Amino acid sequence: MAKSSKKAFSIGDYVVYPKHGVGKITEMESQEISGMMLELYVVRFEKERMTLRVPTNKAEVSGMRRLSSDATLKEAFTTLKGKARIKRTMWSRRAQEYEAKINSGDLVSIAEVVRDLHRGADQPEQSYSERQIYENALGRLARELAAVEDIDEEAAIVKLESELVA
Repeated sequence: MAKSSKKAFSIGDYVVYPKHGVGKITEMESQEISGMMLELYVVRFEKERMTLRVPTNKAEVSGMRRLSSDATLKEAFTTLKGKARIKRTMWSRRAQEYEAKINSGDLVSIAEVVRDLHRGADQPEQSYSERQIYENALGRLARELAAVEDIDEEAAIVKLESELVA
């Protein structure tokens, strides 16, 4: 049982799982799957009301990571303040690219999506699918910011949106 001493995460840690965002490790458990004993992280995603079991030996490969550092957060805020870069490709192609960025779990990529899809009061309305992707990305960004700064999600959204307007 010596290998369990170098677990990457502990119970109570907040982690980011690329496809689902911020979750909290609530417990560790062992399960027999196909005759093999597996150590699993049990990750709870409150917002989605979902629990995920991730084998400890596959956590890194799956892209599960710790919350972003202050440096990464600063980079994400800098990205938000930048000028939107909207490609002139078909919406369906851009939508796929945006979804891929959101599901990458990379905070700066998610910030790019929020920046590119943000609409100021003086700009035209978004389509339904644009709004959905924007809100998904903003929520992801806000949940990680909230977990890092120990604030609630609404306060994180207000903080993010104030950066977008600035």
